[in-house]
Amino acid sequence: MSASGLPLSGRPALVTGAGRGIGRALALRLARAGARVAVNYSHSQEGAEETAAEIRAAGGEALVICADVTDPAAVEAMFGEVAATWGGLGILVNNAGVVEDQYLAFMKEEQWRRVLEVSLDGAWRCSKQAAKLMVRSKWGRIVNISSVAALTGDIMRTNYAAAKAGLLGLTRATARELARYGITVNAVAPGMIETALTTDMPTPRREALTGRIPLGRFGKPEEVAEVVAWLCGEGAGYVTGQTLCVDGGLHT
Repeated sequence: MSASGLPLSGRPALVTGAGRGIGRALALRLARAGARVAVNYSHSQEGAEETAAEIRAAGGEALVICADVTDPAAVEAMFGEVAATWGGLGILVNNAGVVEDQYLAFMKEEQWRRVLEVSLDGAWRCSKQAAKLMVRSKWGRIVNISSVAALTGDIMRTNYAAAKAGLLGLTRATARELARYGITVNAVAPGMIETALTTDMPTPRREALTGRIPLGRFGKPEEVAEVVAWLCGEGAGYVTGQTLCVDGGLHT
């Protein structure tokens, strides 16, 4: 792909947790829009390399970076590498997240902390580093990948729902703080999306969940990516502090 003339032509972007699922779809979509994409991973190196290889095969630019978003030093080094490679950062998508499902009464302290440390603390940590770079250029896009669980709650996921709801507060606060610098901050809340987490779902549960979705199906990672790509473009320049649900009408 030739980046010239594309909506995000030459914009340096960083997607956390981009080795698989929604993260991979996000990285690929931003690259198709012309962005140079830093593909972050913590454990799935093979997946991250595959994502980057697909971007490069299509003529795009990709940089693979291993960094655990719960490690402040690793996060700072990651943003330093992106800035050193491409001269700055224009787009950050906070997608990294984990699940540690358990009923409230039996959830262990470490299960609670782990989910919040990755999904919420990690996003705050990355946003902090991104802001330092974006303020210099007076332009930026930060998109936080939340979840419909932040709005509806979810059984066995008090940690996950709390972390994803926290992202919505983080989104609104950073949007207000960074608007003066030409930086927008928004959240996207996916519903039931076809990923590795849903592939092995028991048929009865899948059918029950599908029955609650007005559009009658699970979504695709690419459909989430389309919304994120729009938020990162110039056309969404007057949209900030918002949460866009990509859930087939589940939360209505």
